[in-house]
Amino acid sequence: MEGNTNSKYLENICKDVRKNIVKMIYHAKSGHPGGSLSCVEILVSLYKNIMNITLDESGKRVDKFVLSKGHASAAYYAILSECGFIPKEDLVTFRKYDSYLEGHPSNKIPGVDVSSGSLGQGLSVANGMALAKKLDHKEGYVYCLLGDGELEEGQIWEACMSANKYNLNNLIVFVDYNGLQIDGSIKDVKDVDNLNSKFESFGLNVQKINGNNIEEIIEAVKIAKEKLNDRPNVIVAKTIKGKGVSFMENKIEWHGKTLTKEELEIALNELN
Repeated sequence: MEGNTNSKYLENICKDVRKNIVKMIYHAKSGHPGGSLSCVEILVSLYKNIMNITLDESGKRVDKFVLSKGHASAAYYAILSECGFIPKEDLVTFRKYDSYLEGHPSNKIPGVDVSSGSLGQGLSVANGMALAKKLDHKEGYVYCLLGDGELEEGQIWEACMSANKYNLNNLIVFVDYNGLQIDGSIKDVKDVDNLNSKFESFGLNVQKINGNNIEEIIEAVKIAKEKLNDRPNVIVAKTIKGKGVSFMENKIEWHGKTLTKEELEIALNELN
């Protein structure tokens, strides 16, 4: 199933998702705005154009998604609400004590396939889902979103070896490459440069795109399915941390920080 292909329509959803992200984090007085805002185009492209989120004959969604960088849950919940899984009025309860919208995704939340948040583990889970589809002769793809700082976890590369061993060509991985993590720049903390050659050496097909460009995201997935369908695929998506809010863009301090009322008003004005 292919969703709406109107780029203006998808861009408007991105604006709505970003507005909900900053509002959720403001009301929660906590959260991770930078990495949530950077991956918006990826999530909107997946859920509103690329993924088949209808149910198969067994009552399970045809395509699966794993948010391995689980701290970007504000973005995840915002796009799930756009798809009807979460009532929009519930978004303001994000991270509240009695809310089901926890700081990291839980599979008890409608639309969430797997609990996540412990960095480095999501790709292994996605591997298991993709392998299960092959063993059960099920259609559909498994999509996994990693953070670039998360690539410093050794389990990611073990998972790449497994994806190659079992020829999981129904697995498409995105790397949200915004260049910053909680302790500083990726380059300064533990550089993960030459990603293309790294992933290729582990036996995966690799593409590098602008991860804040909807058309490039959609085209990259199309290429992964039609031209590079012999192996697992990784799409390294260069993004801007804090994308869409000028005082947050490329600022490490907005990895995990709430907004004041004045900052919220500025952010919403910019996003409008």
